[in-house]
Amino acid sequence: MTRQYGDAFDRGRAVAGIEALLATPLPTTGPTLREDDPSTEEWGQDIGEGFVLAPLWESRDLLGVYGEEWGEQVAGAELKALDVAAELTGRWGTPRKVPMHVAMFRDQADEPMPPVHQALCDADNYGDLTVWGPVPAGPDGADRWVGISVGHCDGDAPLVLMAVVSDREIEELEEETG
Repeated sequence: MTRQYGDAFDRGRAVAGIEALLATPLPTTGPTLREDDPSTEEWGQDIGEGFVLAPLWESRDLLGVYGEEWGEQVAGAELKALDVAAELTGRWGTPRKVPMHVAMFRDQADEPMPPVHQALCDADNYGDLTVWGPVPAGPDGADRWVGISVGHCDGDAPLVLMAVVSDREIEELEEETG
């Protein structure tokens, strides 16, 4: 669970969360560290080499939710992502999609990948990213790339709307050819 668990969705709060991530100083090197909320001990964010990843909203558990109702829950989470995307598109222009299927396959094969992709996989975020950038931001005025997506670790787990902010372009990984 995340520190957002059980909270009603609020686009303004989600966008404010992205703005806070944009103001976060990003390390240029080093391992990815998980930072939990000190009061709840739930996931707050991951910060690593050139990026920060954090939840913006989390659904209720999907335990016992099947069929049409499960599909409705997923569609509802995706609509929340589209709502945030509409706000960000108004600010920064048309985004692009960054598919995560190659990162998922590399993760399953235990193959190396850039730290931002590994952190997304470690957070069970295999949903395709909607990415803007570069956008002028950061405490140092440097450009940043912003991505959002919906992910969840299994059929019963809550759906999580996440944001990632990077000081490097967030790109689709190329499939390895043998």
